[in-house]
Amino acid sequence: MRPSPHHFEPRLHEAELLPIIDEIRALDTLDANTLHRLVRQYPKEGRGAFSKSEIIRGYRFFRARHGWDEDEAAFVERVRMKPVRTQSGVAPVTVLTKPYPCPGKCIFCPSDVRMPKSYLSREPGAQRAAQHDFDPYGQTLGRLLAYYNTGHEVDKVELIILGGTWSFYPEPYQIWFVKRCFDALNAVSRWRASGATDGSDAASELRPWEIKGAVSFDALIEEVDGRAPAKSYNQVVRGYLAEQLDGALLDASEHATWEELEEVQRFNETGEARCVGLVVETRPDHLSDDEVVRIRRLGGTKVQIGYQSLSDEVLEANRRGHDVAATRHAMKLLRAAGFKLHAHWMPNLYGSDPERDVEDFDRVFSDPDLRPDELKIYPTSLIESAELMRYYESGDWRPYTEAELLEVLSECLVRVPEYCRVTRVIRDIPGDDIHAGNKVTNFREVVEKELRRGGRASRDIRAREIRGERVRPEDLHLESIEYATSIGREVFLQFVTRERRIVGFCRLALPAEQAAIDEIAASAMIREVHVYGAVVGLDDDRRRGRSQHLGLGTRLIEEAATIASAAGFADLAVISSVGTREYYRRLGFADGELYQHRSLRSSS
Repeated sequence: MRPSPHHFEPRLHEAELLPIIDEIRALDTLDANTLHRLVRQYPKEGRGAFSKSEIIRGYRFFRARHGWDEDEAAFVERVRMKPVRTQSGVAPVTVLTKPYPCPGKCIFCPSDVRMPKSYLSREPGAQRAAQHDFDPYGQTLGRLLAYYNTGHEVDKVELIILGGTWSFYPEPYQIWFVKRCFDALNAVSRWRASGATDGSDAASELRPWEIKGAVSFDALIEEVDGRAPAKSYNQVVRGYLAEQLDGALLDASEHATWEELEEVQRFNETGEARCVGLVVETRPDHLSDDEVVRIRRLGGTKVQIGYQSLSDEVLEANRRGHDVAATRHAMKLLRAAGFKLHAHWMPNLYGSDPERDVEDFDRVFSDPDLRPDELKIYPTSLIESAELMRYYESGDWRPYTEAELLEVLSECLVRVPEYCRVTRVIRDIPGDDIHAGNKVTNFREVVEKELRRGGRASRDIRAREIRGERVRPEDLHLESIEYATSIGREVFLQFVTRERRIVGFCRLALPAEQAAIDEIAASAMIREVHVYGAVVGLDDDRRRGRSQHLGLGTRLIEEAATIASAAGFADLAVISSVGTREYYRRLGFADGELYQHRSLRSSS
């Protein structure tokens, strides 16, 4: 069993922690120099330094014993790490599925057999997954405890399930994986109800480091050489799973029923760590009407989908396995079902060049069949386990120079419309794993600096987010952007400041044709409502100056209802997540089988 990074017992360090805590309690603010002095003055076990999370955990552990009556949030605010990951309004929790055969044969894709296809064992999220042997419960609760112990709220969680092609995993595994993630979210309610003050106080059943996956991939020593593989990724992984599981690919325990999943989802509707978004990733050629419904039943609200390229020629050269028509079809299926659409696009693929890449990127937003809500831009990186190694060594492919990559990405970012959020520009691959290609992980900053130098700027949502800044209602105004899509008309409503900083938005779909899902065949659809600002607790009255307590979400929904009614729709549906069902019920939405609905017959 691996040691846990979360296992810290404050009571064993009382003599060293109390002086640090007392001095911090006496301060109005805490700067880095003062904290550095304190942890050096009172070292951990005479030689180490306490981390911020350990100081926070110590404060929570000793608070009742010593009768400290000040606001816990004020102490945590002083000490905690920069709240970058929770400034967008939710706490993102990323978990990975286990290694499993992949339907793709892409020449650019890494083949790390200890990871799900396309992921590398030294990526940060992959390391966390491997620590828990890809157990969904352990990964989820471990991440929640890491947030909590560094002072972040975990009331509202976006659950992001990555790893290979989700739609290729068997349905029983899909149901089980999501159920176990919800089990971990729900454990927070039981843990807090028990009166525990710290992750290390939790009952053993709640400790993620005591949960073991059915198969450990640590013992898998085979590797795939992209130059001349003796075995493919699928052959190695399939063989190892069969060896460990007596010929099977799934353990008997990796199974759950729809009824079991629905039970834990109902609990989560009013839990203390609610799932306000559930994301899966898949390939365009593995989406169908049935698969879209299955993802929705699982609680899914967003799908990450790999475009990679919008050139049939480039897709074929890279053995992607599908054409652009498949991408358009998949996007139409998902949009008609109300999902948020998160595309992946890759410059510097084999068969392309900088000029063709810029032309290709133009299609992402000029084509009504595409136009994603979010976008990841992943320039091709050469990994030794990828078949692209052969093309590199033969001279048929080369990575772009820094100047070429800068030019391509600069031209791409300025073309992104205000309704899209570019979530990532460079994949977080450790430099040592990259055989050739860009190794600068903060390349987005380089691009944005270059744009400013030329008097240009990105207009995407991420570049304009208000983040943790305070806002006043009188500084905001509501705007709408309308654009055509493959199913009809889309209205993007946004609250912005005078400087065009975005504070909240709503995505409203007004279909021109009936959806394949009977429940929403004649409905307008709210696909997303999001208000930016640091995560605020569900019942937290302490921070009402922040953007999540200005009633902006309600105002956006009411405006969407007015627009949908004026467009002739009698029903407004919302693709609500499990954890937002209560919120929408309070706003007059009633539960349907897969969506929530509000009648517009009385609206005019």
